[in-house]
Amino acid sequence: MENPGDTQMKLVTGPGGYVLEDVPHFTDYLPDLPSYPNPLQDNPAYSVVKQYFVNADDTVTQKIVVHKDGPRGVHFRRAGPRQRVYFGSDEVHACIVTCGGLCPGLNTVIREIVCGLYHMYGVRKVLGIDGGYRGFYAKNTITLTPKFVNDIHKRGGTILGTSRGGHEKSKIVDSIQDRGINQVYIIGGDGTQRGAAVIFEEIRRRGLKVAVAGIPKTIDNDIPVIDKSFGFDTAVEEAQRAINAAHVEATSIENGIGLVKLMGRYSGFIAMYATLASRDVDCCLIPESPFYLEGSGGLYEYIEKRLKENGHMVIVIAEGAGQDLLSESLQSLDQQDASGNKLLQDVGLWISHRIKDYFAKKMPINLKYIDPTYMIRAIPSIASDNVYCTLLAHSAVHGAMAGYTGFTVGPVNARHAYIPFNRITEKQNKVVITDRMWARLLSSTNQPSFLNPRDIAKSKEEKQPTTGILDSENFKDRTSVTKDNPCLSATGLLVVDNCKDGISVAEDSPCMS
Repeated sequence: MENPGDTQMKLVTGPGGYVLEDVPHFTDYLPDLPSYPNPLQDNPAYSVVKQYFVNADDTVTQKIVVHKDGPRGVHFRRAGPRQRVYFGSDEVHACIVTCGGLCPGLNTVIREIVCGLYHMYGVRKVLGIDGGYRGFYAKNTITLTPKFVNDIHKRGGTILGTSRGGHEKSKIVDSIQDRGINQVYIIGGDGTQRGAAVIFEEIRRRGLKVAVAGIPKTIDNDIPVIDKSFGFDTAVEEAQRAINAAHVEATSIENGIGLVKLMGRYSGFIAMYATLASRDVDCCLIPESPFYLEGSGGLYEYIEKRLKENGHMVIVIAEGAGQDLLSESLQSLDQQDASGNKLLQDVGLWISHRIKDYFAKKMPINLKYIDPTYMIRAIPSIASDNVYCTLLAHSAVHGAMAGYTGFTVGPVNARHAYIPFNRITEKQNKVVITDRMWARLLSSTNQPSFLNPRDIAKSKEEKQPTTGILDSENFKDRTSVTKDNPCLSATGLLVVDNCKDGISVAEDSPCMS
C-alpha cells in the first residue's frame, strides 16, 4: 500500500503557542457547495438538549498538563453536530467497511452508524461492504437498515466480514464513484487508516464530494493520540477468565504453574491491565520490557523462588514478548501477513516448553498453558465499550454530515475530536516502562524488572521534565499522557470511576463529548 505522502495537514496558529491540527473540509477543494440547516434541531429526541450544536471554534487540547509560562500546544477540532450540514438527507448514500482482525465492538459501531444516520439525519441508503477493502470491487454489498442491525451488537465479530490487504486504490474509488456513494465509514487499525488516507487523497484528486471518516480499531490499544481504543475494556475483562482459570489450575496441584498468553503484538496494555486487575499474577511479560531466562535475576530463578515460597505461580505473557529470544532459538523467518504485519512465533508455547525442560532436571512442576487469544477477539463487547462505540459512531456521522473528510475520530483527554489520519498512523502507542503504571504492576506482582540498571538510568535521562511530572511527550510519545487528570489513568486510558459523567452520552458531558 502506498503512503499518503501528499496529505497536507491544515495548521492554524493562535496566541500563546496555540496550534490547531485541523482536518480537511469539502470547502477546501469544492468552494461552492450549498449547506443546509442541521435536521437535529427538529428532532424530538434532542428537544431536551440545552445546546444542540458544537461551537464552530471548539477545539480539544492534546496536552492537558501545562505550565503557566508554557505554550498552549496542539489542539484538534472538537467532534459533534454542527449548525450547517453539507448533505441533504435524501442525497446521502453511505457505506461501511470493516478491515483487519476482529475486535469486540465492531458490530456495535456498525449498528450505531446506521441508526445514527437514520434516526438523527433521516438517511435511508446505507450499504455494508462485504469482506474488507477487496469487497469494494470483488464482492456484493449488504443493504443496512435499523431493523437489519437491531441485534447485531449482541454478537461477536462483524456482520460485514473482514480481510487483510486488498487495498487497490483505483478499484476502490472507481467502485465508490460508480455506486454513487458519498459517505465512506472505514473501521480498522493503523494499516486500515493509512489505506483510508490514500482513498481520501484519490477522492480529493478527482474532486468528488465524498466524505471519508475513519473509526480507529485495535484490541491492543496501540493507536496513538486517542485515550483508548474500543474493545480494549472487553479484552481486559475477558482476559480475567483465563487468568482465573490458570490460577485455579496452579493452586490445585503441587508446584503448579499457570501460563496465559494474551494479545499484544508490540504493546503490552492488555497484559498489563489484566495483571493489575487480577492480582493473582506473579509475573507479567510484555514486548516493551525485555527479559532473559537464565542466570541471576532471570525468569527461571524467579519462578523457582516463587514456587518455593508459594507452591504455585501464574505467568501472563503478551504475544509479542520475547520474540528476540525465539528468533535466536528458532531462527524464525521474517514473514508478514497481508496487512504487512510481521508474523510472530508462538511465544507462549515456546516458553512453556523451555520452562518444562529447565525444571525437569531441578524439581517437579505442573505447567498448564492457556491461550484465549481468539476467544477474546470474538466475543461481544461489554457495556462500557458499547457506550464508547456509540459515541465513536455518532461522532463520525456528525463529522461527515458537516462536510469534514479525511479524518478519524476518538477521545482526546476524554473529549471526542476529529484527528488527521497521519497523526493516527505515524507510530504505535506503547507501555512506558519508566512510567508509574508499570511500577504499580511490578509492585503488585513483586517480579524483577529484568532490566539492566544501565538501561533504567538511560531511560530516565531521556528528556526528563524539570517538574518531575512524567509525560509521554517526554518519552517521544505525543499522546500527552498525564497523571493528574481526574478523568485519565497514568497511561491516558479513560477511568470512568474518577470522572463525574464518564459514560454520559450528553453533548455537554464534562468527560465525553
